[in-house]
Amino acid sequence: MKKIFIYFLILIFICFAIPIIFTQEFSSRTSSQDIVNTEVSNETIAQESTYDYDKYNTIKLLHTDTDKVEEIQLDEYLYGVVSAEMPASFEEEALKAQAVVARTYTIYKIVNNDGKHGEADICDDSGCCQAWISKEDRLEKWDEDKREENWNKIVDAVKSTQGKIITYEGKPINAFFHSNSGGATEAPIDVWGGSGYPYLQSVATAGEDAYSQYSSEATFSKEEFEEKIKEVHSDFEIDFDEKDCIKVEEYTDGNRVKTVKIGNLELSGVEVRTIFGLRSANFKVTINDNEIKFEVTGYGHGVGMSQTGADSLAKEGQSYEDIIHHYYTDVEIEDM
Repeated sequence: MKKIFIYFLILIFICFAIPIIFTQEFSSRTSSQDIVNTEVSNETIAQESTYDYDKYNTIKLLHTDTDKVEEIQLDEYLYGVVSAEMPASFEEEALKAQAVVARTYTIYKIVNNDGKHGEADICDDSGCCQAWISKEDRLEKWDEDKREENWNKIVDAVKSTQGKIITYEGKPINAFFHSNSGGATEAPIDVWGGSGYPYLQSVATAGEDAYSQYSSEATFSKEEFEEKIKEVHSDFEIDFDEKDCIKVEEYTDGNRVKTVKIGNLELSGVEVRTIFGLRSANFKVTINDNEIKFEVTGYGHGVGMSQTGADSLAKEGQSYEDIIHHYYTDVEIEDM
């Protein structure tokens, strides 16, 4: 009888223990699978937010002189951009910064393609997109004894930064750049209006005055001066005998002319630059006898990276990453 009672107790224990064991094992497996699923989900999200280098490795380039579209490898395209946009004599870190900026600008154009160039992603006109030159034409323009050295320097700048782009909040930025800021860059709102971009702020750069070739003068007779403005504003009137017939009323944060009163008109500095073909909106204007003289500092719209500023910073020992972070606010440099 005692044996039967013991067997009965063992049977009851087994009936209770087996479900518990299986439940714990199933629960453990389920938890592990949840972790795996979470990891896969996070990996998928990371992949979707990353710009795949292979996806953008071939671009469609519109040659504006022939109106033909060429498919070209991204790095090969960048050789032509960097060699067209920045002197090969500039410091290596400045050339690297230019390569990353040009790559970012290209990816931004592709991602935000508005169909402006038809089937093409980007064109070779610096007035519209960014400049580009073929290797053959670029070599032809350099002195023969500098050709190999210069080209290798350009290629190294692109290859050593391969896949690097500048992002803001995970997206490639509209990486504007220009020749010479004249000491401070410009916020886009003061050039093109609109709300601007948070990563494009006015920043100062020391050492740009050493690039004196970027300063210029433009002189017009009073008659020429009037005619040029009247081509745009037919109601223009001015009395040159008045003391303040030409007077700057406001400057931008980048020290460019924001608004200037000329006769009966109030014009923006950008419009005056356009009307008279000035290199920059950073100008001083004087009246001497029968002449109107503009003294211009800098070259370009002034937004984003200054190329001479990048070279100046590189000469001080700054890396291409330092240069990029100097000109673009709160950005990251990511690897495609």
